[in-house]
Amino acid sequence: MPRVAPPDLPRLLLQHLQAELGAPGVDFSDAPIPVGGGYDTEVFAFSLFRASGPFAEPLILRLLGAHHAPTRALRERTVQNVVAGLGYPVPRVLSVGVDPAVLGGAFLVMERVPGQPLIEVKRIGIAALMAHLMVRLHDLDARVLLDALTPEERAVMTFEGFLGQLGSRVTRGSLEGLSPAMAWLSAHRPPEPPRPVICHGDFHPFNILMSEGNVTGVVDWPNAVIADPAYDVAATRSIISTTPVELFVAARALRPLVRLAGRNMVSRFTAAYRRRRPLHGETLAYYEAASTIRGLVRVAEARKAAARGEPLSRFDASSVGDALCRRFARLTGVRPTLPPVPE
Repeated sequence: MPRVAPPDLPRLLLQHLQAELGAPGVDFSDAPIPVGGGYDTEVFAFSLFRASGPFAEPLILRLLGAHHAPTRALRERTVQNVVAGLGYPVPRVLSVGVDPAVLGGAFLVMERVPGQPLIEVKRIGIAALMAHLMVRLHDLDARVLLDALTPEERAVMTFEGFLGQLGSRVTRGSLEGLSPAMAWLSAHRPPEPPRPVICHGDFHPFNILMSEGNVTGVVDWPNAVIADPAYDVAATRSIISTTPVELFVAARALRPLVRLAGRNMVSRFTAAYRRRRPLHGETLAYYEAASTIRGLVRVAEARKAAARGEPLSRFDASSVGDALCRRFARLTGVRPTLPPVPE
């Protein structure tokens, strides 16, 4: 994962919060410590001393990469706070920083919900719980979120906007090997659903937190869209099916068992969702292909950047690119190609 945070992040963050809260006496009771992150974000846990209201509770800083427009942080705030307001377990965003000069990129300060990732605390019933949580999300009134978004944000958060962004990245990055796949997606789009829903877009066991047997929060919302519910199911299927097990299972002897467990989880998750909501096979396959292309665009961009001398993450250097290409070809008959991994 590319490094985002400046070396003096604690001092800069504290200065920002003191000014925003109008409380120069606020200090850290627990200074920011890394607790993970995503593809191009870093996440820190911290707590404040002499703060009031929600800022007196344990907090999370989510710092985006410098290349992201500040509007992404603003959109994440809207999505999380609206979804939380609808009664779904999501940490509320308390503050957004849109000036990259403050911490090196846009950032969000949010509630820190207790718990550990679902995959670490539950061994039985994971697929059924995920399906239940996803159906619960899809039952929310997406119109409430649409009304809270700006016109620009609404355009980005439709499936049409999702495809448009992918197409622009393929063109802008000269990712010619993905052009036939994008053409297939454009030519085979299913009809618009009668009732689009709020889709998380990155719904997997590491983004679901549990404590004492209860779900405490679903995190990591930058990929949210308002679309056919099949898109969310398909994205989860694609993520679990194509993430290389060698990235988190060191012992080679265990990897076949983990792959089998992943396939079983995908099958049980899909079946559990189908018992609650209908899923059309061809529609599901289309949206799984779309989700696969999202991953391929990211990997292709990373490999192009690595050819220019930027560091390549373990994820993008792994077998994930080949797995995504094979899956798209199996779903569509079109075989995408990626830039080679630099020597």
